[in-house]
Amino acid sequence: MSLSQALASAAAGLRVTQSGMAILASNVANADTPGYTRKTSTQVTTGGSGSGIGVRVESINRQLDIYLQRQLRTETSGASYADLRAQFYDRLQSVYGAPGSASALTTIFDNFVGAVQALTVSPDSAAQRSAVLSSAQVLAQQLNSMTQDIQGLRSDAELGLADATARANEAMKQIADINRQLAGAPRNDATTASLLDNRDRYIDQLSQLMDITVVPGDSNQVTVFTGSGIQLAGLQASQIKFDAKGAIGANSQWSEDPAQRSVGTLTLVSPTGGGLDLIADGAIRSGEIAAYLEMRDKVLVEAQAQLDQIASALASALSDKSIAGTPVTSGAQAGFDLDVGSLAAGNAVHITYTDASGAQRKLTLMRVDDPAALPLDNSATADPNDRVIGLDFSGGIGAVADQLNAVLGTTGLQFSNPSGTTLRVLDDGNGNNVTIRAASATVTETSLTGGSAELPLFMDGNASYTGAITAGGSQSTGFAGRISVNASLLLDPSRLTVFSTSSPTENANSTRADFIYDRLTNAALSFSPDAGIGTTTAPFTGSLQSYLRQAVSQQGNAAASAASLQEGQGMVLASLQQRFDETSGVNVDVELANLLNLQNAYAANARVMTTVRDMIDTLLKM
Repeated sequence: MSLSQALASAAAGLRVTQSGMAILASNVANADTPGYTRKTSTQVTTGGSGSGIGVRVESINRQLDIYLQRQLRTETSGASYADLRAQFYDRLQSVYGAPGSASALTTIFDNFVGAVQALTVSPDSAAQRSAVLSSAQVLAQQLNSMTQDIQGLRSDAELGLADATARANEAMKQIADINRQLAGAPRNDATTASLLDNRDRYIDQLSQLMDITVVPGDSNQVTVFTGSGIQLAGLQASQIKFDAKGAIGANSQWSEDPAQRSVGTLTLVSPTGGGLDLIADGAIRSGEIAAYLEMRDKVLVEAQAQLDQIASALASALSDKSIAGTPVTSGAQAGFDLDVGSLAAGNAVHITYTDASGAQRKLTLMRVDDPAALPLDNSATADPNDRVIGLDFSGGIGAVADQLNAVLGTTGLQFSNPSGTTLRVLDDGNGNNVTIRAASATVTETSLTGGSAELPLFMDGNASYTGAITAGGSQSTGFAGRISVNASLLLDPSRLTVFSTSSPTENANSTRADFIYDRLTNAALSFSPDAGIGTTTAPFTGSLQSYLRQAVSQQGNAAASAASLQEGQGMVLASLQQRFDETSGVNVDVELANLLNLQNAYAANARVMTTVRDMIDTLLKM
């Protein structure tokens, strides 16, 4: 090897060593930088005329386990989803109150029941009547407050979706920008490595928001899809649009129909302009966005529905009055007469009959004052075995009978209006082919002095609660936020124990108090499965007290499950993060050990150059 070759080799070695020291310095400086991966260099020999005479840096490499990185992003999405759900469930638990505390819903309900029970013992006590009404007001106000809190949580979820959407759009834009920069960059230099780190950081941010899949392409580029396969970013970025709503109430629901939707939806707009509703498509299944959607549109909606079920049962259990039909015959036909003049919207007639096959059938004939709500679905009642028919009463009882004959003519039942407000139902008169077993009507008692134990203790603001159904939904929706104690009863508490109009000065007795106590604790009520308790085929049936405890228990169990999932996901994520850091993170001790090697190499190459210089000087002096 000539002296010039030796000098070139030493100079090349110095340049490689300097490059290595620059990489090492960058590693140490960024040891705590989020998303930074440890860099190393690949060295290759250079040759001249077939002889290896030097060395150069071929590429700057990132120390990265692609498989581990993919796992980490999947678990990051799951952990973000679990963490956010746990936070919301924890806040929801505080709405219900700590079990046994004075502010817990169960405690307040028990206080009301206890006051009523005390009134059954002392019906002539003015103080006890006041105690009942006071505890009823506290219960109504608690339901009002809980409704506000739950809708506040839904509003927080709506705002959270708006923020998450903005962050997702920024991440997708940055990913696309870096992809385009990589298209014209050298494949494996320091700039490329830095761009890849930055892109991974944005992909990681996106994985916190939703479940994603990253597909590598040419020139270090990638394409990012949702977990369900919808493209989000490549060389161009899609954009998620979210039409956030300013105010959310119990009636605010998501729907695929924009005319019926009263909360924001997520629309993915592709670079070519095409639009896709991500919620309708079920495209996002994990991450913060999925958690926000689940809480806003399912968990909190069910929590509100449970409160509404409790409020509705409180009102209707005390005010609903059953009126039995009067048996009647007409020739060979037999059936019942029912006075339906006092039916309000939401009240219904109930008919049980045996059809020609011997099977028992049940009909619920419900008054509906909003024609736009017709026809009704069978889910309008909690009973899975009845057939629900909505009736327009605006044309009179004769028109009601005509509607029923048109709908039920093939069943063998015949309806008519013999006089006034009487609705008559008869069988077909053919022996045992069709037999009407029972008929009754359920009406809402609106008076405090109707002479019966039923009373409108709880109201929907200033109106009676009847369970009316309109095109906008059921009166029960959001009722927990509107329930109040009857103002007339507050003005005259004696009506809790004196209720006959014929004897306004009669002595107080426990009849009405006994009725209220029995309805609160023993009456078998059916509750809609829409609130998440019970199923369509087997709805929850039991006392109001038992339903309340079931609702509180369910929320507690759900919160505990959410906390357990959060803990489990956190442990998995922490374990993967540790493994990833061990592979891709910077270990300062290792870097310092490498520094010693680089120092030795630098000194050796410098020594070679010094020796060559000395030899050249000697030759020149000869």
